[in-house]
Amino acid sequence: MSTITEVVDVEVPVTTAYNQWTQFEEFPKFMEGVEEIRQVDATHTHWVTRFGGVTREFDATITEQHPDERVAWTSDSGPDHAGVITFHRLDDAHTRVTAQMEIDPEGFAENVADKLGVLDRRVKGDLKRFKEFIEQRGRETGTWRGDVDRPGS
Repeated sequence: MSTITEVVDVEVPVTTAYNQWTQFEEFPKFMEGVEEIRQVDATHTHWVTRFGGVTREFDATITEQHPDERVAWTSDSGPDHAGVITFHRLDDAHTRVTAQMEIDPEGFAENVADKLGVLDRRVKGDLKRFKEFIEQRGRETGTWRGDVDRPGS
């Protein structure tokens, strides 16, 4: 299991950054290797990814979500991974977005990529592209302000 932590500061208010991040179906616009995400319901998503010539499909569950603070998830099938994206207000116009993920690479290509630091660089690049995406737009493409409490809370 590998742990990846990356941070990016974006020049939009915390609400704008958070609202955009909840638009999972927009992820292919800034996440490398993500071909499609379908929001099944308030807490379930279906992903289609491509890495090293291999296409994978898997389901994930949003395990915790609080507006302007955090979105956490875990995979239900496919590659074993979980993580949390947190949003920190720096001032009225700037937000720090932090991605923390635990990934257990599946398959030869993913294991080699993990050992070579490719997965870390991919997450860093995804956050950089998120920054460019949201700053160029200046506003979110949609919102979902619902709360999802951590299991057992």
